[in-house]
Amino acid sequence: MKKCVIIGSGLGGLACGCILAKNGYEVTVLEQGAQIGGCLQCFRRGDALFETGMHYIGSAEPGQVLYTFLHYLGVDQKIQLSKLNPKGYDVISFKGQHYLMANGKEAFVETLAQQFPQSREELSRYYDLVKQVASSWAMHSLRKDVDLNVNAEYQMRSVNEVIDSLISDPTLREVLAGIVPLYAGEKDHTPFYVHALIADSYDQSASRIVGGSSVVADALADAIRERGGQVLVKRMACQIECDDKQATAVITSDGERYAADLVISAIHPAKTMQMVQSRLIRPAYRQRIIEGRNSTSAFTVYLKFRKDSVPYMDHNFYYYRGDSVWGCEQYDEALWPKFLLYMHFCQEANPVYATTGEILTYMTMDEVRQWEGTHVGRRGESYEAFKQKKAEAAIAALEEEMPGLSEKIEAYYTSTPLTYIDYTGVPEGALYGMMKDVDLLGSAGVTSRTRVPNLLLSGQSITLHGMMGVLAGSMVTCSEVLTMEEIISQLNQA
Repeated sequence: MKKCVIIGSGLGGLACGCILAKNGYEVTVLEQGAQIGGCLQCFRRGDALFETGMHYIGSAEPGQVLYTFLHYLGVDQKIQLSKLNPKGYDVISFKGQHYLMANGKEAFVETLAQQFPQSREELSRYYDLVKQVASSWAMHSLRKDVDLNVNAEYQMRSVNEVIDSLISDPTLREVLAGIVPLYAGEKDHTPFYVHALIADSYDQSASRIVGGSSVVADALADAIRERGGQVLVKRMACQIECDDKQATAVITSDGERYAADLVISAIHPAKTMQMVQSRLIRPAYRQRIIEGRNSTSAFTVYLKFRKDSVPYMDHNFYYYRGDSVWGCEQYDEALWPKFLLYMHFCQEANPVYATTGEILTYMTMDEVRQWEGTHVGRRGESYEAFKQKKAEAAIAALEEEMPGLSEKIEAYYTSTPLTYIDYTGVPEGALYGMMKDVDLLGSAGVTSRTRVPNLLLSGQSITLHGMMGVLAGSMVTCSEVLTMEEIISQLNQA
């Protein structure tokens, strides 16, 4: 039996482990922390439970793409979903007006056309293009015969360029780009395919995971163990050992050696490059990965509400405080926060009241650079004062749309880019790993293959982030040893 060692127990690592265990590999997943899951992690403060990364998912109903992935992995029955409002699962607040994103073409077009009656045909064309671009990706359509010309074109055209070419109303252009925090998009840089894949997934359906996304991590780990594999915590990989031809083992910080016929690194590619000293990795490639630009990071306020005081919100609320949804990653003290994404945690299916929620906005690493190298709980009074000031500013900004909310908050907790670094190991605390950029994808995209034949990459920096993107990317990674035809065949037979 071939041995596969996987570095990192985020969604990419666990999914690859599950796929390969299904296909006869002896799988060992190594996690440096005490808790598995990466961005799937949840945490408790007393009796309050909070989500950290995977706040809502799309296309997870029977017959849809994410559902097919979860069913294939054998974990769909262990995950309970609570559906968001199909008439408006996302609400975009922009310049004093609220705009609803509805599931399905007819509802999507007609809902927005009520506020943009002259744009009905343009909305229809936009919707159709999103579908067309999404279907040009094999792991989104579950077909091998995809339109590679469409695929290539919309990797090289930016989100705003494509939307502007389809939509004449300037406000509607902003509204359609209003989900930009889901991919930390940057004007003139982020490829339209990123927007299309995410928008299409949520258009199919939008749900929260009852009890939080750590349920998914636990289910995947159980599936690996049930097939004879192991998921080990507190095992920090520090070296990928190679001979002249391939990787031979993974060495952990305690000196343990895990022999491998196949190594998959599901951590940030720059971290992987630091572990590989093989001459098979060209210096130019290594430097490009290590110096690659990452997405921005975030500041999050985790809210614990007073009992039965805040009605559960069955949608996500995007609040933009300026004249554009673009450029929110660029700010100064006076303008922060330029946007907020406000969500509730789903503690049970279809709850009446919310127990916890969170406010997320961008924050650059530069804001917390002075505390870099410190650890959770040991950053000092100045750091705590900084977080308190930021939390109060974020809550005050949200109260512009939700008056009186602060009176219903029993307690709050915070995270900064440093927190993301501590718990995910991602450089700069990047929300979505390495940036996808129209100026770089043609020559500098990061694929699952490396010059070390049996060393593969997975995770959010490779194909796409989010549950849909990372699972699709995991299928692509595993297709390097199982073939794409076999993966798609297995998915369609699941």
